[in-house]
Amino acid sequence: MEYYENILHTIGNTPLVKLHKVVKDIPATVLMKVETFNPGHSIKDRMAMKMLQDAEARGDIKPGGTIIECTSGNTGMGLALAAAVKGYKCIFTTTDKQSKEKIDLLRAVGGEVIVCPTNVEADDPRSYYSVARRLSTEIPNSYWCNQYDNLSNRTAHYESTGPEIWKQTDGKITHMVVGVGTGGTISGTGRYLKEQNPDVKIWGIDTYGSVFKKYHETGEFDEKEIYPYITEGIGEDIIPENVDFKVIDRFEKVTDKDGALMARRLAREEGLLLGYSAGSAVAGLLQLKDELTPEDVVVVVIHDHGSRYVGKIYNDEWMRERGFLERELCVRDLLNMKHDDRFITLSETDTVQAAFKMMKDHDISQLPVMREGEMVGSITETAVLSYLLENPMNHAEQTVAAIMGAPFPLVEEDLPFSQLSKYVDRTIPAVIAKDKAGTLHILTQYDIIRAV
Repeated sequence: MEYYENILHTIGNTPLVKLHKVVKDIPATVLMKVETFNPGHSIKDRMAMKMLQDAEARGDIKPGGTIIECTSGNTGMGLALAAAVKGYKCIFTTTDKQSKEKIDLLRAVGGEVIVCPTNVEADDPRSYYSVARRLSTEIPNSYWCNQYDNLSNRTAHYESTGPEIWKQTDGKITHMVVGVGTGGTISGTGRYLKEQNPDVKIWGIDTYGSVFKKYHETGEFDEKEIYPYITEGIGEDIIPENVDFKVIDRFEKVTDKDGALMARRLAREEGLLLGYSAGSAVAGLLQLKDELTPEDVVVVVIHDHGSRYVGKIYNDEWMRERGFLERELCVRDLLNMKHDDRFITLSETDTVQAAFKMMKDHDISQLPVMREGEMVGSITETAVLSYLLENPMNHAEQTVAAIMGAPFPLVEEDLPFSQLSKYVDRTIPAVIAKDKAGTLHILTQYDIIRAV
């Protein structure tokens, strides 16, 4: 039989996958280290396991103890999996900018989660760093992992991620690109790769509102660089001990918007549903494409799975609220632009002559035909005129039932404008829209043209 002793044995040995469509403008070969294949669906499983193993070896935590960590979600998930197998309790502090999905997942695997404010200084007693530190002093037999300054973090990547990439690329890697948060991934992996080949370039992706790029370039910790940002998992307002700036060749900043949009492109164009920072990493690589050649082999190391962000970057409304997506017009918007919202109809027993008069009086070219509140057909100006011209002496009593066409299509008010073309054409001059209250409205070709 072939099986693993427990879930922790499945950590690591994640695949490299070649990117195509989103990097078509990059001359190099671009490979992605898809860390979502780890059991906790993130690269943080590696360092979570290493930090806990090293703590156990030192005697910092004993059986039945409590793991404490400040986390954006992924490290917490890795620690929670290890705690479940090893029998520890978990308390996690996180920030209020993290996605609801991350918080829910931590609770689902048995963690207690304390949500702290984002926009406070790191040494503020309310920050998620400070709360974790305080809890570790108050709770007996507890261990605060402190992934930012715990060097087991970068050791995990020196021992696993780096050797895997070197072997998988047959030593041909020329560049590694990765978002920088705690600094463990870029520092540990980068150190290993540079020991194998000092010419390998290590590029870190930063976000606006973070201090890394300026600190790396000038050695100055500039508090003016710090301001709130939306991107999760990368950037910091502190300098973690795990960040080895000597290993990193350069930092590239990526906007919140560009990272989010690229994550969505990776899902739609490459079939890779990944987290926010993965989008930032690939967006940053595109910004640096002119520094690459066809001989280069680039490995993009990503952090986590897109399932953590279904309520954020993969939610159209969330994206629109932040100006990341232009809001597409929908039927509701077109209805709001109409000057006359009356829903004028005919009965199938009305005469053609009456239909002609109604169209003339109201200056309209099409009308729904109703029977007991239900649409049974439609009549157009063209049909009425054709009948009157063909029957100039015999039209007084003829009903519209004889000349009506099929009912106009019924659409919901939130139908996107771009999809109206499926319903309106040369033979169908209007649609009927139903709002949330169930009220019917007519939307004609003229209404659509005027809105455009």
